[in-house]
Amino acid sequence: PLVGLADAIVDLVSTGNTLKANDLVAVEEILPISARLIVNPAALKLKRVSMQPLLQAIAASAAEKADA
Repeated sequence: PLVGLADAIVDLVSTGNTLKANDLVAVEEILPISARLIVNPAALKLKRVSMQPLLQAIAASAAEKADA
């Protein structure tokens, strides 16, 4: 942004901190986005026990953000 080579940029914005740090402003939301966890069904069946801590951490984080 500081080089001045573009009139506009498209970016994924979560907190807006990067925008503020670069003196930019969001002009328009083009499309709402969300993160997705994609798991191979066979791997989920075979490795559920080892994956469980990660799945629980993701679920807890999502619930925490939903409550905020």
